[in-house]
Amino acid sequence: MSVVNLVRAAAALPDAWSSRPLGEVGTACVKVLRMDELPVEDETHGTSEVLIVLDGRLQLSVEDAKVTVGQGEMYVVKAGVRHAVRPGSRGTLVIVEVPEGSGGDGPLAVDGLQGGRTARPLPG
Repeated sequence: MSVVNLVRAAAALPDAWSSRPLGEVGTACVKVLRMDELPVEDETHGTSEVLIVLDGRLQLSVEDAKVTVGQGEMYVVKAGVRHAVRPGSRGTLVIVEVPEGSGGDGPLAVDGLQGGRTARPLPG
């Protein structure tokens, strides 16, 4: 496989929030997309997702908490967890989808490595 420029790959996509698979690592699928500040409705997936912000900022609602993922940071959304993108998310996002039952609980167990920031409940 050749070197892939992730920012260029995301910029070449026809639409924001339209992901492009770049490759696979074992059973995980690596995708890239461009965020455009518009919200994306609640969703759940049958796979866990590792969300890596290359540049910009990702604003999420995860269950009943607000989560901000900044440039150079990552956040793991476990399979079956309801999440949505809040307005203001912009930049380049890499998504690694890890199917359940593929050993996803090992490498995704990153609790304690978030640099002290935790999700906060949404205001009532």
